[in-house]
Amino acid sequence: MKLTKYGHACVRLEKDDKVLVLDPGAFSDGPVLDGADAVLITHEHFDHVDVERLRSAPAGLEVWTCEAVAAQLAGVPAKIQVVEHGDEFEAAGFAVRVYGEWHAKNHPDMSIVQNIGFMFDDEVFYPGDALTVPDRRVPTLLVPTNAPWLKLLEMVDYLRTIRPGRAFSTHDGLLNDIGLSLVDTWLKLESDHQRADMRRLAVGDSITLT
Repeated sequence: MKLTKYGHACVRLEKDDKVLVLDPGAFSDGPVLDGADAVLITHEHFDHVDVERLRSAPAGLEVWTCEAVAAQLAGVPAKIQVVEHGDEFEAAGFAVRVYGEWHAKNHPDMSIVQNIGFMFDDEVFYPGDALTVPDRRVPTLLVPTNAPWLKLLEMVDYLRTIRPGRAFSTHDGLLNDIGLSLVDTWLKLESDHQRADMRRLAVGDSITLT
């Protein structure tokens, strides 16, 4: 399985000539949907889903998401499929399990929206904008490292609760170089603490998971 980091919260997974794209939002530049067989979307915020980009998506694209996002995608020429916590399905050759229901609490005047996380091949877990704990071991965690709803203490506690074999930063597109260097420092400290591979992939960087 090949994992490539795109801008902010967008990740591409590739296996056996199939391509799956996670959360191609407005902060994800470049041809993130080129060659995509499936798109999975955790929730409705614009940094995770770009409706206009999906309107020009390749023919035959499958989209898997929660009910709230599916409602926004009416008229998009793709096969839209609604899933929820506890569901299991196959997308682009990946076995997918769905975890979670709600976005983390944000501004007190903002309603809490739906949010689902995805586990791929029992190898990679992507929680979206939540700190969901799956009911199984997580070899590779895509961990949110910066958000209006997230504190450093919460990120560290999440890593120590999940105790993944490795973790890569996501949701870091709002940071400048100084902020990114802090993320690198925090992940290095936790990597040393847990004796695991925890770090940030630069935009465009890939890693092969075995």
